[in-house]
Formats: sequence, structure tokens, C-alpha cells
Amino acid sequence: MAEAADFQGMSPSPARRWLRRTGTLFAGVPLLAGLLQIPAMAPATAAAGSTARSATDVGSVSVSVNALTPSVPGEDDTVTVSGTVTNKGKQAVTDAHVGLRVGPLLNTRSGIDSVARNSDDVQGAIGPESDDKYAQRYAELTPGVSQRFSLSVPVDELDLGEDGVYQVAVVLSGQTAARPWEQTLGVRRTLLPWQPDEDDTRMSTTFLWPLISTVHTMAETGSNEQQTPVLRDDVLAKEISPGGRLDRMVALGKNLDVTWVIDPDLLASVDAMTESYEVQGEDDTTTPGGHQDTAKRWLADVQSAVKGREVVALPFGDPDLASLAHNGTSVTGSLSHLKEATDVVVNTVEPILHVKPTTDFAWPVNGAVDPPIVKVATSAGADKVIARSDSFRETGDLSYTPSAARPIGGGTTAVVADSRLSTVFQGDMTEASTATLAVQRFLAQSLTLGLQTSRQRNVVVAPQRTPTASQAQTMAEALKAVQDGNWSEPEDLTAAAKAEPDPAATTEVPAASSYPSSLRKQELPRSAFEQIARTQDKLDKFKVILSDPSRVVTPFGRALNRGMSVSWRGRIAEAATYRSGVEVYLDGLLDQVKLIEKSETKLSGRSATIPVTVQNNLVQGVENLTLRLTSTNPTRLEIGGDAYEEQPVAVSGGHSQSVKFTTSANANGRATVIAQLYTQDGEKYGEPVTFDVKVTEITATVMLVIGGGVLLLVLAGFRMYTQRKRAAAREAQEIREQNHAEDEGGDDPQIPDTTAEGPAKKPENGPETKKPEAGSGTDDPEQPSDPVPDTEPENAGPSGTGERVDR
Repeated sequence: MAEAADFQGMSPSPARRWLRRTGTLFAGVPLLAGLLQIPAMAPATAAAGSTARSATDVGSVSVSVNALTPSVPGEDDTVTVSGTVTNKGKQAVTDAHVGLRVGPLLNTRSGIDSVARNSDDVQGAIGPESDDKYAQRYAELTPGVSQRFSLSVPVDELDLGEDGVYQVAVVLSGQTAARPWEQTLGVRRTLLPWQPDEDDTRMSTTFLWPLISTVHTMAETGSNEQQTPVLRDDVLAKEISPGGRLDRMVALGKNLDVTWVIDPDLLASVDAMTESYEVQGEDDTTTPGGHQDTAKRWLADVQSAVKGREVVALPFGDPDLASLAHNGTSVTGSLSHLKEATDVVVNTVEPILHVKPTTDFAWPVNGAVDPPIVKVATSAGADKVIARSDSFRETGDLSYTPSAARPIGGGTTAVVADSRLSTVFQGDMTEASTATLAVQRFLAQSLTLGLQTSRQRNVVVAPQRTPTASQAQTMAEALKAVQDGNWSEPEDLTAAAKAEPDPAATTEVPAASSYPSSLRKQELPRSAFEQIARTQDKLDKFKVILSDPSRVVTPFGRALNRGMSVSWRGRIAEAATYRSGVEVYLDGLLDQVKLIEKSETKLSGRSATIPVTVQNNLVQGVENLTLRLTSTNPTRLEIGGDAYEEQPVAVSGGHSQSVKFTTSANANGRATVIAQLYTQDGEKYGEPVTFDVKVTEITATVMLVIGGGVLLLVLAGFRMYTQRKRAAAREAQEIREQNHAEDEGGDDPQIPDTTAEGPAKKPENGPETKKPEAGSGTDDPEQPSDPVPDTEPENAGPSGTGERVDR
């Protein structure tokens, strides 16, 4: 009866199996006779032994199946199962042997899950052992020591019947000193798909092959013309180096018929590494990166791998749609970031890969969807949402898994990936035993799904976003086996989305309350989107003053996209550090354009000019700025004839500019003045500079003193001027007299007698002497010491060069 239960649903056993069972029956007759001769105590001993099967020795040997080839055998193949057995108990196991047993046909997908979940259960049904000649024996298994095994059994010896999935168990039997009889001490179950003949209607399978990484590039760039990029670390270089995770993804994927799903940020980051780049250290210092050749080789490999294949590009940075839908939509401007991340995709991917990507797919985390997620996903232009069947559950009575495409209204299609096939490669695949079970489990689920119905269906597999190298290797092995099988054929994601939907399939999007709480706990908080919005506001204010905004808008815009990335899930603190770093760096650039502080300014008089200096420490020029100088007390101090005055500002990179304002004082005292920069749209830019202006009015007494001093200076100058004119006149008279004497005395001229009475004779060709004035008489002769009156006109021409002029 037990055998009948184990093999329910199988075809009748062949003759050799009947013979083997008959031989076993006859062989048991002597054993039964011996048991009848055991003394009365024997039943008690046997009972004790039976009870002991659930004690410590049962299952004390660990069995690992490290390889099963071929994964999907044909009629003429030989199945080889290899691995290790390890004695975990405290006693040695003697008379041990390892054999292969074929269990019952598994008709349901849940039955396959049960076998995989309880693969080492020694109490479960395991079926009869194959012929002893295929077993491997051990004289003794020492505690703690592993022994290898390899079992090779022809397929026709496995008694496989109808198409389907069979449970195959590797069983170690033996005895110990405490239990001196043969018993099952270790089991490892695996799964064997069996379909030797090609199916009339093949199932179409779409396998997504993701090229996605974490955030590596920062907002910071070099100040040179090339804007040298800065990477957060050197992790990306390790991933694309030979043997690295992303290197293996490309090497394995190029030989498979898959749909490539790529984050443009990854391509942009690696492309930046092909030129000069910097890597930030733990102390915030940067060092030159040196993996240019590695980056070029990897990009060339990607170009070759995707040639002729479908490439689906996610929005830049792979934004977390669920976090945005649940926590970000109430923050102004958050959805615009998703739109920007979508708009830059084509111009990022196509120049690098030389293929035009598909951009109308959205992929929420783990394919979990609800109405808000669908609304956000489609807001940026996507009309197809990749969901998963453990979220988008079937609510009808279908006896089979329907096709992936589901119309959900509004022109949107949900492409529902199969959850069992999509999650089978999660976990640690570095152990050969784990990877082998995953491969066989994937094949078993795929075949069982295909055998559910004869209807043509389209199945989508969406694995984890960032598979490890070992997970990728396992995925590739399983996918190659499926594509080599008889029940499935590959298909692009776009074709799967356009396939005729099953009319009986569920099309209602799950309610928001059904969203998994485990995923909700990992979402980016509202504060993250508030910080992104705050940084964007600063960027908007900054870019309008720059002569070349693209040098700032592009790196910061992409950094804000990265701040919303799915890769931050489970790393909330690290995500906050990244976003804060972006904002702090932008604040530093904003502060490079500022007003220079001023001390108190003294204003003596009723008007003066006050300079205010604008400093630009950026490498590029700034413009579209206005400097406003405002008096807080315009009744005392006016600026430009009013309470304030504005002047445009444009400063070249690395320079300063002094802007002068005209002020007018109306009263004595101190007036506070505020200088503030504004953008062209009236927004304040930077911190204001406040300083005091001390006004001192000029009094009447001060004016009198100053006027007296000026008068004294004028009088002194006039006196000096008069003395100079008199001295010049005397000199001219002496010259005239000397010339007259020379004319009368020949070669011995005499000085004329100026004491003779009567008028002086006028010399020829000489100036005329001025006659004595009336009333002087002849009784008052002219003395030689008297000055000759200056009758010549004053020279009104300009003074000569270097001549001092007293005015």
C-alpha cells in the first residue's frame, strides 16, 4: 500500500521491476524465519530500536547533492548524481551505502515546494532504492569526516513513467554501535523533470536579465573643462572587473535568449570611468581612479551582448516607485524627478550601447503593486507595469497559471511575473548543493506549469534586481536547461506584454492595504523627498545666475535621481548621508557667490558714494543678479534718492566686482544699511550684508572757520603776486636805461642822470616814460630808488610747463 501511494499517477512498472520486487520478497523469507526464533525479549528490543529512529542518530549524516546531470534527461541518458556525505553524529557509521531512490510523480506546484522545503526529511516518503549495483558503499564513516559519492543510473533503470516531475532522493543507510541494524541516517531530495517528447504547444518564457547596481557616482565634479566625475568608492570597478558580479552577468547573459533590463545610471557611471575620474576616500579626500581599461572592456562586452536583443531601460537611477507613491507624492516636485529620470534615458543608453531601448516599462520593487504605485509608475509615461503573482494574486477558480499580460484599465497593462520562478534563485548560491537544488526546482516548476493546460501561455520571470555572481551562474544554468527543453521557447518582454490576455485572469490591482509590510518598512521616508525638494529649490535658484548652467544642472539633477534609488532599501542611514552630501556640496557652491562683509562707514557731508563688493569664486561667470542696497532709515539716509537702489551684477569666474551706490544724508546720526543679492525672478540669493553708516552734518561755525582760512590763503597769494609784478617792472626799467646810455655814449655807455631837472628825453625806439602826475611839480624830483610804475598789461595766457601759478 505504501508503494502504491508513493507511485500514485505513474504508469505500470516494467517487468524487471516486478522481478526485483519478487526477489526482495523471497529474500525476506529467511529473515522472517530468523525473527521468529528471537527470544521473547526481542520484540522489546525491536520496539526500542523503532523508537530510536526519531532520536539523535536518525538524520545524523548530512547528504549534499552537488550536481545532477543532465538536469533534464532524455530516454537514452544516464543520470549522474554526485555530492558528499558527512557524519554529523558522535559515533562512526559502519556498513554504510548511498543509493538513489525515485519517489512519486509530483502533480502540483505546491508539492514541488514541499519537497524543496523538506529535502532532508528522513521521515518522508522516498520510494524504493534502485538496483544495488548502482549504490556506493563505505566501510566506515568517521564522525566529522566527509566522503564523496557519485551515482550513475541509466534513465531506463529509474522507472520513469508519464511526463512530469519526479522526486529523486539520495539516501545513506548504515548502522552504529548503539543501533546495530541498517537504518536511514541521511536523505537529500531533489527534483527530476521528465519529458522526453516535444510538447505540441510550447509555453513562451520571458526571462529578465538585470544590469543594475547601487549608487556609485556623486554630485561633485572637478572644476576643469571635462568636469572630472567623482565616485563614492571603488566597488563598481570590482563589479566590472573579470570575475566580478557585473562582469559575470554580461558574460553569462550574452549566450542566453533574455530581455536585458538596464539602469542607465550604471552605464553612465561606467562610461565616466573610461576617462579621468576620482574616487572619494573615507576622509573625503579623492584619489585618481585607474580602471579606465576595465571600464572600456566591460562596455564593449555589454554592447556585444545586447546586440540584436531587447533592451528595457528603467528610469535613470532606478527610482523607488513604491516609496515615491506612498511617501513622496505629497511633497511638491517629487513626481517631476521621476519624469526627468525617464526623459534622460534614451540620450544616456543609446549613445553608449548603440541600441534604442524600450522605456515604457516600470518595475516596482519585488513586483509588489497597489493603485498608488500604478498611478506613479504611469505618470512618467510608462504604460506597462511589471508585477509579480504573489502580489497580483489570482482570485478566480483557475486550475492553471494564466498568461502574464493583464489589462488593468486606463490603457495600462500589468505584466505579472511568476513568483515561484522569480524567487527560486534568492539566497546563498555559493554552495553547490544549494545551486543544484535551485536549478532543479526552477526546471520542475517550469515543466509543471507547462503541463497544467494545453492553452498557449506567456510566462515572465523577474529575478532579484542585483543577483550575485553565484546567483547569476545558477540562473544561467537553469535558463539554458529550459531553453534546451521540450516544453518552452524564449520570448521578448514586449511580446509577452502584447500577448492575448486570459479572459479569466484577475485584472484588479490589489488594494493598498495588501502591500507587504516588510517592504513598506524599507521604503524611503517622507523626509527623504522633502530633502530632495529642498535641494532642487536651491538648484533652481543657483542655475539662473550661471553663464553655463549645464555644468551644475546635469550632475546635481542626476544625483537627485540617485537619491530616490531602489538600491537604498535597507540602507536608510547611508541614503540620508548621500542626500545630505549632495545638499551640502550645493550649499558650498552657492556660497561661492556672495557679498563681502563691510564695517561701519562714515559719511561727512550731505552726499557720498558707498561701494559694495560682490565676490565670485566659481570657475564660471555669474549674471542675472541684482544687488539691492536698502536704508532702514530713509528719513536720515537716502540711497539713490529713495529707500533703496538696485543695480545689475555680472561677475566673471574667480573675480570680484565693486558696485557703487549714491547716498544722500538728511540728518545726523547712524543709519543701518542692508545689501542683498536677488535673482532675476526676485528671489533672495545668499546671505545679506548689514552695516552702519554714520552721518555727520557740516555746521555754520565750521563753515566760518573754513571760509576764513580760505580768505587768508587768497590774500597771501595776492600779496605774493603783487611783489612779483613790481620786481619784474624794476628789472625792465633798468634794462631800458642801460640801453639808452649805450646809444648816447657809444662804446662806453653811461647810466643817464636821473637827477636833472626837466623832463627826461625819450630814447629812440624805447618805451615811453610815464610823465609825473599833476601836482607833483619840479620841486619833487624822482629818486633812483622809486619803483617804476607797471604800465604793461598782465599776460593772460597760460602759464608755462612746470610754472607755479598762484591763484
